[in-house]
Amino acid sequence: MTNLRARVFPPESRTFPGKRWLETGFRTAHLVGTAGIGGGFLWGAAPQHWLPFLWLTVVTGAAMAALQIWGNGVWLIQVRGLAVIAKLALLGVMVAGDVRADLFILVLVISGVVSHAPARLRYFSPLYMRRIDHL
Repeated sequence: MTNLRARVFPPESRTFPGKRWLETGFRTAHLVGTAGIGGGFLWGAAPQHWLPFLWLTVVTGAAMAALQIWGNGVWLIQVRGLAVIAKLALLGVMVAGDVRADLFILVLVISGVVSHAPARLRYFSPLYMRRIDHL
């Protein structure tokens, strides 16, 4: 169990050369996907017009999350990781048939606030009730 914990929560976050650029590429493609699905969620466009953008958003979002978790699993218990989980839950409700513009806008608001919030909020862990950088 200790070995698993050390793998998920390393004492020093993992990285590799070019990681920042890879994240930037994923984030850029993610924004393109998000803009594309906006037509479906905000203006009621037919699914065939926005579904490819949804897949782009899902795949790039999963890739960004995987990189964060690989870097250090502590991301999962920080506000920045928990916000992603909350956004996925909201998007799940929307894709399951209750496509609502207000939920899509809420996802965008969560994204904007958390991604541009000060580090003391992004790295805050409700589990520990303080900023946490590693376990």
